[in-house]
Amino acid sequence: MTHGMTMALSLGGITFALTVIWGGPLLRILRYWRVGKQIRLDGPRSHQTKLGTPTMGGLMIVIPVVVITLLLNTVPILGRSLIGRSILLPLGVMVAFAVLGAVDDWLGLRNRPLRAREKFLAQSVVALIAAAGLKYVLQVPGVFLPGVPGYFDLGVWYLPVAAFVIVASSNAVNISDGLDGLAGLTAATAFVAFAIIAALQGQVFLVRFCFTVVGALFAFLWYNAHPAELFMGDTGSLAVGALLGVVALMTAQWPILPLIAIVPVSETMSDILQVVYFRWTKGKRLFKMAPLHHHFELLGWSETQVVQRFWLIGLLAAMVGVALAVA
Repeated sequence: MTHGMTMALSLGGITFALTVIWGGPLLRILRYWRVGKQIRLDGPRSHQTKLGTPTMGGLMIVIPVVVITLLLNTVPILGRSLIGRSILLPLGVMVAFAVLGAVDDWLGLRNRPLRAREKFLAQSVVALIAAAGLKYVLQVPGVFLPGVPGYFDLGVWYLPVAAFVIVASSNAVNISDGLDGLAGLTAATAFVAFAIIAALQGQVFLVRFCFTVVGALFAFLWYNAHPAELFMGDTGSLAVGALLGVVALMTAQWPILPLIAIVPVSETMSDILQVVYFRWTKGKRLFKMAPLHHHFELLGWSETQVVQRFWLIGLLAAMVGVALAVA
């Protein structure tokens, strides 16, 4: 276990270093092609300064993770693979959602983004394929419940449940990607939490893969720290969120995902509640602005205060989640 964790942490460090180095050229390429962020006209005024900041920064996360994972699969070290073939499934999901996000980002720059219905359909198809792979190829357990010995087999119901977890997680991280560093910090924290859970389960390859992702996320945060030089975009947020859902499913501890990912979940719920309340009251608002981070900005919190306080809540929730997983 000690050797496996040492290797996982080393992979995280290596990925961080390589991604930071690759980030500079990527940033110049995005600026050259004028891949600039579009800002909500009804959003907080402080966000108007972000207009034109390069987006599609998810490429900085996805490409190094793919390259390093495939390299460690095809070029075994000391006669063995450092990241097992089972990781090809979450890797494929990440790439598929990144492509979908990149298409949406690119069309959005031309004021022709994908319709919500189109995006949801594409997400659902990929998620159902991934769910079938998890159940019938990797044969992951159905679900572990905190404090209950053994696991429960959901049978064929596993497919829609797993697909829902993947799509919901993807969209939750996407919605939380609205402030500098927020989505990256909370996602990295969640991946560390599930890496610890996977380590306790003996899933060495999954642990290493999680820390590879964490290393890439930290490198992205190098450029995304306030004031951000680069935004994740749908390219990154959809991919990272979907990957987080798959990782949770691979540990069979997905019931605690809403706790470990409490910030993205809260952001999503605030959006839903705002719409429902607005329609129910015929025009009144439950929050000053949704998602939740904008509400606190309009209450007077600075952007860095919102990010740091939300991250602290996310960190504490992740600690509780891990405690529940080992209970």
